[in-house]
Parts: sequence; C-alpha cells; structure tokens
Amino acid sequence: MKTKRIMLYGTFLFLAALILYPQQEVVMSLKDGMPAIPLAMPEFIIHSSTPEAKSIARQLHQIISEDFKYSRVFQLLPKSHYSWIRPLNPKKIFFKDWESIQANVLFVGEIPESEDDNILFEGKIYDVKSGHFIFGKRYQGEKNLLRLVAHKMADEVMKIYGEKPLFTSKIVFVSNRDGNDELYTMDYDGQNQTRLTFNRIKDYMPAWSPDGRKIAYTSYRKNSAGLYILFPYDQRRDEVISKGTNYAPSWSPDGKKLAFCSTQDESNPEIYVATSYGKNIRRLTINDAIDTAPSWSPTSREIAFTSDRGGTPQIYVMDAEGSNVRRKSFGGSYFDAPAWSPTGDMIAYVSRVDQIFDIYILNLRTNQTHKLTESNARNESPCWAPDGRHLIFSSNISGSIQLYTIDYDGANLRCLTTKGTNKLPDWSN
Repeated sequence: MKTKRIMLYGTFLFLAALILYPQQEVVMSLKDGMPAIPLAMPEFIIHSSTPEAKSIARQLHQIISEDFKYSRVFQLLPKSHYSWIRPLNPKKIFFKDWESIQANVLFVGEIPESEDDNILFEGKIYDVKSGHFIFGKRYQGEKNLLRLVAHKMADEVMKIYGEKPLFTSKIVFVSNRDGNDELYTMDYDGQNQTRLTFNRIKDYMPAWSPDGRKIAYTSYRKNSAGLYILFPYDQRRDEVISKGTNYAPSWSPDGKKLAFCSTQDESNPEIYVATSYGKNIRRLTINDAIDTAPSWSPTSREIAFTSDRGGTPQIYVMDAEGSNVRRKSFGGSYFDAPAWSPTGDMIAYVSRVDQIFDIYILNLRTNQTHKLTESNARNESPCWAPDGRHLIFSSNISGSIQLYTIDYDGANLRCLTTKGTNKLPDWSN
C-alpha cells in the first residue's frame, strides 16, 4: 500500500513567538476534570474568489470544528457569538472583541492563493487574553487529502496543550461486508473505510503496533488459527506461529514485545510473549486454567489478562515476566477483554450480568468501577483511543453488530460503521 504524503511548507511559526515573548509557556498539560478551553474559530479567510476555494475553506472548517468538539479539550464557541464582532483581519486582530465572548483561544485559518491544483492552508493559534501568537503551520497537499490536512492541523493544536495526536490515528477492525471476515481500517471518525486483506479465509483480532507500521492478527490461512504480522504499507505478511490455536495479540507500548494467547504446547490456552517481530516465543502463564486476552500497561511493565483460575473468568494483572499475579475483579461471575488505558489508571473490561454484556471501567487508583454502557445490547471488545478519553467497542444495539465510540464517562455515543457485521476493533497510537 503506497501512502500519499502531505508537503509541509515552512516550520513551526511559533519560533517567532518564542523570540518575541521568551517567558511565554507554549506547551500545557491538561488534567482530567479541568474545564474545556473556550475556543473561537471564525470562518476561514479566503484569498481567492473561486467557488472551489470557498468549498475547501468550508470543508476544512467543518472537519477541524468536529475534531475540536470531539477532543473534550476545547469548547468550541457557537457562531452566534460572533455576530457583532468586527470582521477578522489577520494583520490586526481586535482581541478585546474575542475576549468579550469569553474566548481563551482564537484559531485563524487562511486559504492562500494557490498556483496549482493543490490545497494550500494555513492555521494559527492565538492566546486571546495576552494577544500573543502561539503557533502556526502551513500545509500543501492534494485535494483528495483534504481531510488529512484538517486532521493534521487539529493534531498540531492538541500537541500544543500536551495532548497525544488523535485525529490522524487509525482504527483496524474485522468486517464481513464483502462476504468474508477481513481486516479493514478507518479514520477515528469512521471516514475512509478501507479493506486491507483479500482472502477466502477468516482474519480476526487485529492489533496495531505502537509505530503504526504493523498489524498482528489471527488468520485461518493453514486451516488453523495461526498468528501473523501484516505490514500494510510494505505489502508483506510474516508468520509468527501456526501450531495450535493462536489469538488475541497485544503489542507492548514500548514496541519491543508481542503478547498473545496460544495452545501451541498442546495444552489449555496460555499467554505467551515474543519479540516485536514474532521471534523468541516463550510462555508466561503455566496452569490448568484458561488464560487469555492480554493487555499491556502503558509502561510495558505489566499485563492485564483474563483467567478462570478462580473458577470463573476474572481480570488479573501480572508483571511482564509472568510473576506477581494478582486478581483485580471481584463480585461477579464473568469478566473478560481487559483494555488498559493509555493514562495507566483505568482498565476497561466486559462483564456479563443477567445474560447482558456491558462495558465497565475499573479505576486502579480507587479500585472503584463504573458502568460505561447501559443497554440490553451485547457490548464487547473495548479499546481505548490514544488520548485515554474515548473508547471504541462493538455492539448490536442497532440490531446488527457495529462499531461505536463513547467517552470514558459514557457521553457522546457515536456509530462509526453501518455495512455488514463489524467487530474486534483496535485503535492505533
């Protein structure tokens, strides 16, 4: 698969701001519970009279607006607040106007005149109270990359506030929309759904590597559930192991190891670990129980997993070498599919109560749990977004099994897929 690249013109424009205002702190870190930052984003300025330039400006504005709304970092002020403000002049901004509508941050977008058919877009961020320029960047790219240009711009703004890039992240999942269970990818918002594998066999349980260059997954390529690594950008596939049943791969966040579940020793399912390229396989758990669904902590020092060693499936945590096993779930008869949050303080999992499957979140600091989904549907396979504020999961709430995203507190449920059966998602870093 060939990837198209966006040409980036210039460098970070905030270098000039650092020279002018050496005491100004540009990068901020936001904590959970802090109020969202009020952000004003007026219509983008167009230095061209062509209808196409106006269409590009409108699309870029809409996509970036949706990104900021989704972030939970920014509160996008409604357009109705701008009605009495003087027209925006990038060369002379009246910051008092924007301060009067309670904006803390002003995003200014411009579409310069372009000499070719490419998109040319420039975005700048200002601190309204001080009137200081914080950051700016210019992009040029092909027209079919408009959404990527918008997402990249939004990600750059997020990084200013100490946040991980989210909007250019990808989701890999399994779908049978074309008649067979195959691997697909899509953007964080469900756009650009693209098929990755083309087989007459079933592919399952994909997992992104931390660098986003590899996908580990289960495939029935040799009439058994083998574990493979797909290199989607190099059109290559490597076999890790085909002996026994192998599934539920999970990459360590440091990119050095790959954990998975296997029956390769002709035993019950156990957890194994290999190098990031699937070499030097060794066993971590050794008992008569079923151990499965490994999920690494963000430090790569611990692994959460499911085991029925206590009689029923429960959530356990062990050190990365397989020692120091301790139970984390109590009080129920079925817990499965743990997913460790990127922030390290929460584990999402599936629990069955009265034959209904819902997703719960365990707070590792307080040992308290809260129910994330509330429906009579079957909600499964939770996976965290790289920012730790959102999750994706599969559900048959609409009748068929589709993929949904939801915020960590249960707000903003969104359906991303509609065609076929879609399941087993994994979100790239």
